Amino acid sequence: MAADLPRLRSFPPVADPATAHTLILGSMPGVASLAAGRYYAHPRNQFWPIMGALFGAGPVLPYEARLQALIRAGIALWDVLESCERPGSLDADIDLRSAQANDFVEFFAAHPGICRVAFNGGTAERLFRRDIAPQLRPLELIRLPSTSPAYAGLPAERKLAAWQAALCGQGPAPAGDKEDTRTGAKRR
Repeated sequence: MAADLPRLRSFPPVADPATAHTLILGSMPGVASLAAGRYYAHPRNQFWPIMGALFGAGPVLPYEARLQALIRAGIALWDVLESCERPGSLDADIDLRSAQANDFVEFFAAHPGICRVAFNGGTAERLFRRDIAPQLRPLELIRLPSTSPAYAGLPAERKLAAWQAALCGQGPAPAGDKEDTRTGAKRR
């Protein structure tokens, strides 16, 4: 990567230590999100419409009200990376040599009720499994389809169905997507 790229920094986690049971992880906020200072700020990202359908945290609400709706539902929100260098918004452009993960050991110690991590796309999952999962207590790990507008391979309705199945227990998540962090055993 070019030496003149600015170092991007993610946001603090959104979580209530007393009620959080599920952590949704992205990789690193995109350009629109960083500019707005808000998670999933790109207008075509499906994250907030999905959260609206599942937890009443839709884009019609003010941002702070959306975050509070997630907290009431026991959902925590964060990113795998604390900082990195990346031109643009694409995960594929993250300079992995510059990537610094958030402190998940401390986070999970402060949020003992979290038993499930749902990844918003494959990059978040890969980074977490590679650098973080081996240090942690057993957790249920679920990869979900990315809500990013860059991932157009799956229609919004199918993304919603996958997120609903995983987060609301409305049927099974796609086979092979759940795994124990310590044993690597698949759960169905």
